[in-house]
Amino acid sequence: MRQIGVFLAALMICACAPKAQTIPGTKIPDNQVNRDIIEVIEQYRLAVERRDPAALLLMASEQYWEDGGTPTGSDDYGYDGLRNVLTTRFQQVSDVRYSLRYVGVQRRCRPGGDPETNSGCRAYVDVLIDASFTIVNAYGEPMRPDMRDQNQLVLEWSPEVERWLFLSGM
Repeated sequence: MRQIGVFLAALMICACAPKAQTIPGTKIPDNQVNRDIIEVIEQYRLAVERRDPAALLLMASEQYWEDGGTPTGSDDYGYDGLRNVLTTRFQQVSDVRYSLRYVGVQRRCRPGGDPETNSGCRAYVDVLIDASFTIVNAYGEPMRPDMRDQNQLVLEWSPEVERWLFLSGM
């Protein structure tokens, strides 16, 4: 009987304990690092909606690398390939809607990195994407496909420009 009383007391203490604050609309802990990372990704999201390749390239690291996910590697590209992809794809579409749902943010600092300044740190952000755009098909008719996907955006702190830059996922 005493064990039940201890269990119930522990349960009540846990239920009354303050819950960790999260960034509104997410389950991501609300702290300055997570807010800064999400702010960069929101700037990215808005640049996608504006179809602004110049702004997006400023957000990418020169070490940017995209793995197309095929075994041949023929669809992989780096920073220069990103420039080409952004320019050609944005010329083909209009009326872009691009929303992101933030699932998780993890910041990892390599040994010798400085978590206080983010030096040597990377951020891994899991997102759910819900997007649509207008594109003209082979018959000259406008189409508006919907795209739903999940992705991981990888960013690295750049001490040279003092901000987070994309390494992959754009």
